[in-house]
Amino acid sequence: MLTVATWNINGVKARIDSLTKWLEESAPDVVCLQEIKSQDETFPTEAVERLGYNVATHGQKGFNGVALLSKRPLEDITCRLPGDEEDEHARWIEATVSTDTGAVRVVSLYLPNGNPVDSPKFGYKLAWMDRMLAHAGELLATDEPIVLAGDYNVIPEPMDARHPDRWVDDALFQPESRSRHRALVNLGYLDAQRAVDRSEGIYTFWDYQAGAWQKNNGIRIDHIMLSPFAADRLESVTVEKHTRGWTKPSDHVPVMVTLDV
Repeated sequence: MLTVATWNINGVKARIDSLTKWLEESAPDVVCLQEIKSQDETFPTEAVERLGYNVATHGQKGFNGVALLSKRPLEDITCRLPGDEEDEHARWIEATVSTDTGAVRVVSLYLPNGNPVDSPKFGYKLAWMDRMLAHAGELLATDEPIVLAGDYNVIPEPMDARHPDRWVDDALFQPESRSRHRALVNLGYLDAQRAVDRSEGIYTFWDYQAGAWQKNNGIRIDHIMLSPFAADRLESVTVEKHTRGWTKPSDHVPVMVTLDV
């Protein structure tokens, strides 16, 4: 079995205590972190390595940044989403993790927010998603199971928001964003969470403002998408909701899948 988790940590140095506590508690085999807000050289690598993890980062000072933590060796590490050499945002890292029966290609991704919609940020989001779709299609051509895990900044369906009407003007819920997310599904990737549970009220993000956590005004924007080879091996999905109630929490919570590989 291989457990793979994703967590937008919202500043790894500010939340290193929460991260190490959770790693000791849940002990995932592979962790995809987003929004580490740290350069590679300032990532708290030693604290994570003490818990038995190998670390690969694609960092950026002050914002963005992604990382992979793995109890198994990380091989063929690739940073940056292909398709735009001028894009300097640290939003994508991928690596191969060997298992007892083969290997899995794991991606940690941090999709652009895109707000406000009437700004260049929304165009950047959509262009980034188009690049992601192109590369995701290329990854399907390999013989490895593919795991695309991260903060997608997309609310796929109305059921993925406590109050969908409040998001109609937001980039996360625009038809263009959601249609590109459906295009990823149409390529052959499975939304792991919805494959096992179609219930309403499953959220992964609660804003810090207006008592969103206390009122459960959440949205589901952190997704683990599985290629057909990975989807065939899906055993379970858990949302580690309790971490949102910790001291100095991230506004996101971890999502974890178990794969029979």
